[in-house]
Amino acid sequence: MTQLDHFAAHFVDQAADSVGNSVLAASALEAHLQALSEHMAQLEYTHAAPLQHADLQLQMARTLVNLERGVEAWPLGRAAFDTFIAGDQFELAADVCDVLFQAEQPASLAALGQGIWLAVTCPIDPELTIELLSHVIDDTPDNADGAAVAATTALFLADIRAQGRQREDLMFFATQLLGSVARRHSGIDGRDALDAWMERLELKEPEKFLIRLRNVVDVLVQDEWWFNREALQERLPF
Repeated sequence: MTQLDHFAAHFVDQAADSVGNSVLAASALEAHLQALSEHMAQLEYTHAAPLQHADLQLQMARTLVNLERGVEAWPLGRAAFDTFIAGDQFELAADVCDVLFQAEQPASLAALGQGIWLAVTCPIDPELTIELLSHVIDDTPDNADGAAVAATTALFLADIRAQGRQREDLMFFATQLLGSVARRHSGIDGRDALDAWMERLELKEPEKFLIRLRNVVDVLVQDEWWFNREALQERLPF
């Protein structure tokens, strides 16, 4: 067998392993989905509390998204979102928005925008907030300012909301994220250049970049808001 033959055989083995692992992962997800469906049937029979029902809908929606079945995931996640909002479970509602964005359906961008609004407005896990903001960064053209605003907000919220080891980890991640955005936006490299870039884009004053983030959210959501923002803010514990 030639060296090329060895390489080809090794490549085939790796591909087979990859396919095999994918099949196993899909089988595990299908089994998990079946178990969740059975649990859902039990909840419906026992007339469980709405939030318990919604939590199961979220788990099913996430599993369906992982199976690339976004069409099926959407109604489950959308129903769970309304229940979480009604029950003041804003972190879970934002988590649903992350799942609905990944479902890749017509209103997925609106879901992302609403998730970001909830994540920035409400005192929720900053790790989830940064996850939502990272979607904006990933989907924004290199020369657009939206990614810079999202990355700056991620760093800001990691600083003021996280504590201990989580703060250290998130601050490091968000700093790297901002640096990456600066390089792709304007070829920025180095601390002094980054500071000048942030000054030029007005990214050093929260009262300015948070207003710009609100504009990003408005572009994502358009007129598809699923809740009354003013009424929700009045229910927050601060």
